Amino acid sequence: MRLIILEDAGVVADWAARFVLQRITQFAPGPGRHFVLGLPTGGTPLGMYRRLIDFYKEGRLSFKYVTTFNMDEYVGLPRDHPESYHYYMWNEFFKHVDIDPGNAHVLDGNAADLVAECRRFEDLIAAAGGVHLFIGGIGPDGHIAFNEPGSSLVSRTRVKTLAYDTLEANKRFFGNDISKVPRQALTVGVGTVMDAKEVMILITGVHKSLALAKAVEEGVNHMWTVSAFQQHAQALFVCDEDATLELRVKTVKYFKALSEEHQKMIEGVPVDEQRVIH
Repeated sequence: MRLIILEDAGVVADWAARFVLQRITQFAPGPGRHFVLGLPTGGTPLGMYRRLIDFYKEGRLSFKYVTTFNMDEYVGLPRDHPESYHYYMWNEFFKHVDIDPGNAHVLDGNAADLVAECRRFEDLIAAAGGVHLFIGGIGPDGHIAFNEPGSSLVSRTRVKTLAYDTLEANKRFFGNDISKVPRQALTVGVGTVMDAKEVMILITGVHKSLALAKAVEEGVNHMWTVSAFQQHAQALFVCDEDATLELRVKTVKYFKALSEEHQKMIEGVPVDEQRVIH
């Protein structure tokens, strides 16, 4: 496990995008050889998506031979609903790059058989050869995707009834009316993400600092599902300074001392300081 501590959320977004660019470029995808990417939604990855769009427009990155799998989707929301994750991914990312829509997989929360839809999604991931890089964000309680506190750490893609805390947190997206928040979602499992060859978790903001401390400094605990990634052989936690406020001083110093090594992970991808959002 590596903890990469950066100045602020804008620098996190830029570093993450350059890491994705480096990994795809190094893989050299082509016909019959796709790079497989797992993707999140929410506020945290937006800056990363914007930088990836920049890379595409600059001719530095193509998604023509990239296959994607998204983490989750609400049950019962139409695809064109502004809060559906289909809508989010299309408007924030997919329509701006050259990805084949047939290679961009988002769970169908309106499927007639939701359990079968979850099995289909797992089968698609397996047929693609597994995920090369799964990117995720977390909530203040350490949940990843809709794997809330108490979720099995070996769980697979499934139907999840959402906890009251999640409904309360998400009502702001539904006019502050909790009755409009979907009660269920489809989500990849912790085990599904753990199967990826690499995992990159983006964590920004003071409100995520306790979750980061639980994930890095304490043991694996199903009440903090992000802590499972301590056991992943190629896991990266990429965070800003604000997210480190609950960490011990010596923990922060230890990982900051490795910053030169962390920069080598994205060598060859120059920083455009004017495009880094501070």
